Amino acid sequence: MAGQIISRGDRTWLIRIFIGRDPKTGKRKYLNKTVHGTKKEAQQELNALLRDQDTGTLVTTQRITLNEYLDQWLEAAAKPRLRPQTSEDYKAILNRYVRQPLGYRRLSTIQPLDLQKLYSEMLERGLSPRTIRYTHVILSSALKQAVRWQMLSQNPADKVSVPKQQRREMHALNPEETKRFLSAAESSRWLTLFQFALVTGMRPEEYFGLRWEDIDWHNGRVQVKRVLVRPKGGGWRFDEPKTKKGRSIPIPQTLVASLKTLKVEQAKQRLSLGERWKDHGLVFTAENGEPIHHSNFTARHFKPILKAAGLAENIRLYDLRHTCATLLLVAGENPKVVSERLGHASITTCEYYSHTGHELLASSIYPQSARAVGCGIEFAPNP
Repeated sequence: MAGQIISRGDRTWLIRIFIGRDPKTGKRKYLNKTVHGTKKEAQQELNALLRDQDTGTLVTTQRITLNEYLDQWLEAAAKPRLRPQTSEDYKAILNRYVRQPLGYRRLSTIQPLDLQKLYSEMLERGLSPRTIRYTHVILSSALKQAVRWQMLSQNPADKVSVPKQQRREMHALNPEETKRFLSAAESSRWLTLFQFALVTGMRPEEYFGLRWEDIDWHNGRVQVKRVLVRPKGGGWRFDEPKTKKGRSIPIPQTLVASLKTLKVEQAKQRLSLGERWKDHGLVFTAENGEPIHHSNFTARHFKPILKAAGLAENIRLYDLRHTCATLLLVAGENPKVVSERLGHASITTCEYYSHTGHELLASSIYPQSARAVGCGIEFAPNP
């Protein structure tokens, strides 16, 4: 018997292939696979499986569920090669969007149509294309590994369409807005932090994890060596930066002077608190030396300063990084240099900043260059 095609309802077929006998019981063993579509498509799938059987590449792992497989994949394949935070993100995405609707199904029965329906339902629930595409990337990676491990003959995610990526809107302050923002921040203890963010273009998690030892006082440079991570379960830890080798960023002497003043003030605070001070060697800290909590900092300090400066409250702390990139490009800095400063994998990400910068340059806001307008910050020249 070469194989069977058994009807299981409207456009549903069960394919059965005899794969031998159980060595212990002597019972006949079959590979069973459900196919959704026409009988012709079921015959084509049967023919493909029979060819795999003839060439010795037929996958016979049938009973493991998708949930069981994802557990194995996360532990054996994903976790060893990913940063801890990324591994946790993968696990959270799978738990939230994949396990409940599909996890109970056998791995071998997952079809492209099942994934297409999953993504369509996510879109109907109002989830963003970005979330759906991220889910697809994770699930596709997991199923691709199943093919390598010969648990699947092909990756069903390869034949699925996902929503088009929508570019996330970026906000960049113009020089006049930057000046107003820094003026509003002068009365707070966070002025140096905001100056630092605007000058370096570092990510918040990077300057929240910055230590005093990362500052080269003599040469006026800071080293990006770690990021501050707060897992969803609570607590915090240091992790590697996105570019694992890190990067070195030049800073002007005015910022070096501000950092020296901050260090003196921090030393006074440490002495006044005594044992209550938690010393982690951080440059920017909460009042007791503990790492800054991003969401708390935004709500308690960043948003009020935006309001005082008369700026839009939908501006994020991360947008200070966008402001840095845009100001540098408008000032005529080489996109490759800007890309390296920001820690991008390539200069393609700078294309959006460059486009935004040219729009602003064409307006009356930028008469010549960012440096010529007096926006309240200066950039150190790159050697």
